[in-house]
Amino acid sequence: MNSSSINNGESNNGKISSFDCINRDLGLYFLELARLGSSKAPTEMEEDDEEAPKELNTINSSGGFLVVAPDKLSVRYTNVSLHGHDVGVVQANKPAPVKRLLYYFEIYVKDAGAKGQIAIGFTNEGFKMRRQPGWEINSCGYHGDDGLLYRGQGKGDAFGPTYTAGDTVGGGINYVSQEFFFTKNGLLVGTVCKEKEMKGHLFPTIAVHSQNEEVHVNFGQKKFAFDLKEYEAQERLKQQMTIDKISLPSNISHGLVRSYLLHYGYEDTLDSFDLASKSTIPPIYIARENGFDEQDIVYGLNQRKILRQLIRNGEIDAAIGKLSDWYPQIVQDAKSPTCFLLHCQKFIELVRVGALEEAVKYGRIELEFFFGMAGFDDLLQDCVALLAYERPQESSVGYLLEESQRDLVADTWSRHDIVADIVEHRTNSEDGGVPFLLVLIPM
Repeated sequence: MNSSSINNGESNNGKISSFDCINRDLGLYFLELARLGSSKAPTEMEEDDEEAPKELNTINSSGGFLVVAPDKLSVRYTNVSLHGHDVGVVQANKPAPVKRLLYYFEIYVKDAGAKGQIAIGFTNEGFKMRRQPGWEINSCGYHGDDGLLYRGQGKGDAFGPTYTAGDTVGGGINYVSQEFFFTKNGLLVGTVCKEKEMKGHLFPTIAVHSQNEEVHVNFGQKKFAFDLKEYEAQERLKQQMTIDKISLPSNISHGLVRSYLLHYGYEDTLDSFDLASKSTIPPIYIARENGFDEQDIVYGLNQRKILRQLIRNGEIDAAIGKLSDWYPQIVQDAKSPTCFLLHCQKFIELVRVGALEEAVKYGRIELEFFFGMAGFDDLLQDCVALLAYERPQESSVGYLLEESQRDLVADTWSRHDIVADIVEHRTNSEDGGVPFLLVLIPM
């Protein structure tokens, strides 16, 4: 199935990365996480966060050349193909999920029709619905009549066997290796690199191109012919073997572990770790970051540990009191996202124990200032909404009452290190009474 005319245009479906926030105030970043009701770090990914394809998209398809069955899982070519663009193409109703190791789906060829010009593959949202997958840029397709693989152009590459009536063919994406893979009757046909130029979300796609061709689709509603779990296990083993081959000098791995303990304020564990490795690991020093060396970063480690534990225990008054004693500059900053999160958490803790009148009074005193301010209003509205429910834990804002919300607020003291600016001197006693300047620096 060759095609002569290829569209070389490229759609821009760029998406702002979660890590764009690195250049922003990290306090505001944690505020944004709280607003979203998320306790997960940006790098953590859960499959349940994404909807997987369940059926075919009957709205966006080349309807003049095919009929989709009422169950939206079967397609039949009902016309007579006279031209190369008389293709019946249909995508899944959702793009392939990306927050997983693999994505996979299958088709069963019930009828090969007049020519067996059936294809399976992946296309982007802007794909032309009168073209075979693989014939256009941002698409890839394994074709049944010639066994060729097409990637963004009308000329295919030798890939695998042809397939016809009675065959089950699958297509998948390996997100770790950045490869497409295709199967036939339960066996792996082959893999091919996913082109870097492929932009945007990719939709599982099937095409039929001659009279009476009929295909049934399996998005996981029933058991696959291909053993996907075994294939995934093999891929994970490959990853582990690759990791095992990486050799790090002992002082480097020691430094990574030590940086982690320091970063999260695990003071006791850090002391034990240093003591245990003192005679066996060559010394390693943390590089200066943002003008601060390790001595600066260690300063206040115990205070941060105490603050973090108080917050995780729900003892917000005590945390605010310690903060006022140790770091008054932060408390005095009326627009501090860190203080805002603490005040919100205090309000949440009052609701948690049923002290609703006290929560209202506290909100009027400490939170009213933030109403209407950009970046604060959404979380404030969620906090206030807790008062509207008889069982707030079961409401849409119930996430605020989960332990993970406490952890998120506590993490502001893991990822913001309160240190004394070395230029302005460390303490009054050490530096002749010159007051020290407190700053927030990202690790």
